[in-house]
Amino acid sequence: MSPRTSPPPARSTQGPDDWSPFHNRIEFETAEFLYQRVQMSQPKIDTLMDLWAASLIQYGGTPPFASHRDMADVIDSIPHGDVPWQSFTITYNGPLPQDSVPPWMTQEYEIHFRDPRLVTIWMLRNPDFDGEFNMSPYREYNEDGEREYTNLMSAEWAWRQADIIAEDPLTHGAMFVPISLGSDKTTVSVATGQNEYYPLYLLSGNVLNSVRRAHRNAVVPIAFLAIPKTERKHNDSIPFRKFRRQLFHTSVSTVLSSLRPGMSTPEVVQCPDAHYRRAIYGLAPYIADYPEQVLASCIVQGWCPTCLKPSSSLDAHVDCTRRSRELTDLLVASLEPGVLWRDYGIVADVIPFTSDFPRADIHELLSGDILHQVIKGTFKDHLVTWVEEYLKFTHGDAQGKIVLDEIDRRIAATPPFPGLRRFKDGRDFKQWTGDDSKGLMKVYLPAICGLVPAEIVRTMRAFLEFCYIVRGAKHTEKTLSRMKDALKRFHDYRKVFEDNHIRNFGAPYGLCSSITESKHIKAVKEPWRRSNRYEAIGQMLITNQRLDKLAAARTNFEARDTLVPTADTTNSTAGGCGQSSNVSQAGPGLRSGDEDADCGIVEGPRIDASVTLARRPQPHYPRTVDGLATHVSHLTFPHLVARFLRSQVHPDLPLDDDTGELAYPSISSIHVFHSAVALYYAPTDPSGTGGMRRERIRATPSWHNGPARYDCIFVDKGTSEEGLKGLLVARVRLFLSFQHEGRLYPCALVHWYSTVGDIPDEDTGMWIVTPDFLEDGTPSCDVIHVDTILRGAHLIGLVGDAWLPQGFSPTDSLDAFRAFYVNKYVDYHAFELAS
Repeated sequence: MSPRTSPPPARSTQGPDDWSPFHNRIEFETAEFLYQRVQMSQPKIDTLMDLWAASLIQYGGTPPFASHRDMADVIDSIPHGDVPWQSFTITYNGPLPQDSVPPWMTQEYEIHFRDPRLVTIWMLRNPDFDGEFNMSPYREYNEDGEREYTNLMSAEWAWRQADIIAEDPLTHGAMFVPISLGSDKTTVSVATGQNEYYPLYLLSGNVLNSVRRAHRNAVVPIAFLAIPKTERKHNDSIPFRKFRRQLFHTSVSTVLSSLRPGMSTPEVVQCPDAHYRRAIYGLAPYIADYPEQVLASCIVQGWCPTCLKPSSSLDAHVDCTRRSRELTDLLVASLEPGVLWRDYGIVADVIPFTSDFPRADIHELLSGDILHQVIKGTFKDHLVTWVEEYLKFTHGDAQGKIVLDEIDRRIAATPPFPGLRRFKDGRDFKQWTGDDSKGLMKVYLPAICGLVPAEIVRTMRAFLEFCYIVRGAKHTEKTLSRMKDALKRFHDYRKVFEDNHIRNFGAPYGLCSSITESKHIKAVKEPWRRSNRYEAIGQMLITNQRLDKLAAARTNFEARDTLVPTADTTNSTAGGCGQSSNVSQAGPGLRSGDEDADCGIVEGPRIDASVTLARRPQPHYPRTVDGLATHVSHLTFPHLVARFLRSQVHPDLPLDDDTGELAYPSISSIHVFHSAVALYYAPTDPSGTGGMRRERIRATPSWHNGPARYDCIFVDKGTSEEGLKGLLVARVRLFLSFQHEGRLYPCALVHWYSTVGDIPDEDTGMWIVTPDFLEDGTPSCDVIHVDTILRGAHLIGLVGDAWLPQGFSPTDSLDAFRAFYVNKYVDYHAFELAS
C-alpha cells in the first residue's frame, strides 16, 4: 500500500500531442460534432466530406474523413469507454398445456447487456469526476449544528453499509461503491405505439447529485430487457403474469452477476483522482415509478412496497410494520400463497433479484419518486381532477365547464418566462407528460384564485410548497419540519420522503426517475431515430457504444491537456434549457448564434453570479442621451442617467442630493441591447455540475416579430428591508451601456414595483406587487447598474373573481393588470428567493 501522501500514478503514457486514434484535433472535433452533436445522417456526412475534399484539391489537402464509414471506423477504434454489448436468451421452462400452446411459452427472449462490473470500473476511473466524487460516507453539519442531507453518501444508509463492511476483516477499510439501478419502459414511436424498449440504467452512487443529474456519464444504460407480449386472452393468465415477473428478476440478476464477487471480496480499482483503492460493491437505491416498484419488490398492485399497511387503508395515519427481506422470507415459509397475496400483498412465487446479492433488501432500496408519486400522481391525478369535479358539482356540468374555460384562459394568458412551458389552450390536453405536469404546477395556483374557495387554494399551496421543499438540493431537520407543516394532508407521500428517503438516501432530487426518463432521449429515442428501423436494437447498441467512446475520448484528451479550450470556446452550454455542450463566449453559457436561447445549464464549477448585456448592440438607436430619451418616449431619462452616474462616481452622496450632479453630455459610446444574460447558482434547477444556470432577460420592442416584451427582474439594492428577503421587483424598459471618462457602465432603465403588505398573500403564499407611479401619473423609474440585477422575476396578473375577455393575449398581461403575484413556483431558485 502506498502512503496517503503519495502522488497518484500517471494515467497514461501518451504525450499531450497524441490524438490517437485521430490524427489531430480537427478530426476528433469533427467526429464529435457530426456524430454526437448534430447527429448528421450517413449520406449527408458523405456529401459533406466530398464537398470538403473538393475545396482542398487546389491545396493538395484532404478532409478529416473519406466517408461516414471511415469516421465510424475511427470512432470504433477508440480504446476508452469500450465496454462491449453482449446478449443472452431466456425461455419459459414451465409446464405446457396439452392443447394449444401460447406462442409466448415457446419464444426465446433476448436480453442485451454489457458487463456492469466493467462499466463501474470505467466510471470509477473517470477523471471527469475528480473533485465531485465521495470516497466514503460522511456527515455534514451547517453553522447552526443541523445535520445536512445532500448526496447519497451524506445519509444514513451509506453510513450503515460502511459499518457492515468494516465489521468483516476481509473488507475492513475498503471503499464502499454503491451502485444504483433504474428501469422504465419507454415508447419511441407514439404513432404506432408498438416500438417499446426496456432500458436498465446503472448510476454511480459515489458521484455528487449534481453530476448524476447532469448525467456526465454517471448514468449509463447497461441492459435492454425483454418485454414479453401475448394475445389479449392470455394477458391476465396466471402462468403469463408469473413468467413476466420472473423474466424481469432473472434477467436483472443475470446482468448483475459479474458484480457479485466484488460485493464480498474487495477489488482494486482506480478512482477519479488517479489513486488506486480497494473497493467493495453494493446495490444502492433503485429508481422506479410505482408500477416498476411493484414489479421489483414482488408485491401486489395497490399495496405499499415498503410497508405492510393494507391496500384498503393506505391513507390511515397509523404506524405499521416495514417490509424487509427477512420478514418476507419468514412469511413465505409460514403461510399459503393465497394468504400472502390477500393479507400481506406478497407475490409468493417470484423471488426478487436482490435475494441473489449480499446486503441487498429491495424494500429498503426503493426510493420515493418525486416525478411519478408527487408531481404526476398527486398533482395531475388528484388535485387538478379534484378541482374540476368540485366546479362541476358546485355549478353543474355546463356552468362548471364555463369556469374551467376561464381557468384555461388565465393559464394561457401567463406572461412568457425563460424555461416556462407555454399552454396556449390552458390545461385541456389529452396526454399528460411529466413536463406538462411540472409546467402546469408553476402557473396553476394563480389561475384558480377567485374561482374556488380559499380552502382549495390553500390546499393547493400546501401541496406546491411541499413539492418545492422536498425537491431541494440540501435538507436539514428544519426543512423536514417545514415539509411536515406544508403537507399534513398528504401523510403517505410525506412519510416516503421524510422518513424513508431523505435521512437514508439524501436529497430526493438526486434519485428521481426524471434522471432516467431524461436519459431515455440520449440512450433510446435518439439512437432509434438514427436507425433504419429494421432490427433497430442492434444499431441502437452500436450508437450508444460510439457515443460512450467519444465521451471517454474527450475526457482522456482533457485530462492530458491535449484538448484545451480555444480562445473563442468555453466548456459551457448550448441551445435551450438543459442542453449542454461546448460553446463560445457569446455571453455566459451561450454559443455565438444562440443569442435567442432563453435559458440553460452552465457546465463547470460554481462561479460568481453575474448579469451581462447581450453580445451585440442593436442598430438604429440614437447615440445621444437626449435622442434616446425621445426615441423611447421617456422625458426624464436624461435626469435618471445623470443621477445614476452620480451614484456611481460619488456613491457616498444621498440620491436626493443634487449637489455635484454630473452632466450627461460627457457620456459617449451609447449602445442599446434587447437582452441580458443572468448567471446564477441554482443547484436544484437543471444546472451544471457546479450548480450554475443562466437565463435571458428581454427588453425588446418586438419579440419574434410580434409585440414587445419587457421582462421583470429581482433587484438587490443592498438594503435590509423586510419582504422578498430584501429584494426589489422591477420591470426592465431598456438595456444600455455607455462610457464616461474611459469607464464602461452597463445599466438598465427600470420601472419599480412595490409589495402589497409586509407578508405574502395568505391563500397563495405569494407576494403581491403593484407598479409604482409618481404624483403626475408617470411611472416611477430609475437607471440601475446591471450588477444589481439578480435574475428574472415572473409576475402573473391578479385576476381575482373577474373574468378575462376572449382572446386575451399573454403579451398584454404585464400592462393590463393593476396587481401581480410574484410567481415563486416558476422554478426552485425563485421559490427560495420569494418564500
